[in-house]
Amino acid sequence: MSILSPRDRVIARIRNVAIGSNGAADVHFRGDETTPRGTYRIAWIDRHSRFGLFFGLNYPTPAVAARAYLEGRIGRASLDAIVEAFREHRIAPQDTPLGGELGIHGLGAGAPPWIQRSVNWTDGCVALAPAQMREFSRWAHVGTRVVIR
Repeated sequence: MSILSPRDRVIARIRNVAIGSNGAADVHFRGDETTPRGTYRIAWIDRHSRFGLFFGLNYPTPAVAARAYLEGRIGRASLDAIVEAFREHRIAPQDTPLGGELGIHGLGAGAPPWIQRSVNWTDGCVALAPAQMREFSRWAHVGTRVVIR
């Protein structure tokens, strides 16, 4: 995962992260436990999540929605709602077949720090160990671009 500056300069690369238990995918669908590859922005920050800090990503994006629509995986209403939210600078609907509430978070209470190096365990988010989360938090704010590869 890479963090980019407003001028597209890589600020940090974070490796050895945990992702969805079914790996990475170009398009994430609700319940498939994949982490979507691509470039996203941090859209909101929840300081009281069960994982500690949660940096919500602007998933699904209009590009992802258009691809899913062309593949027949979502309907026109979902596509239109996602595109309209983007145009109005709102968070996209999180309840379409593309899912939502994806982001970057810590391990949460009770999770051993080694888990993110041993197994991909999330439902689609990117999970960071405590030291990684502290580093990420130094640069991350609403609007920060994040690349998941």
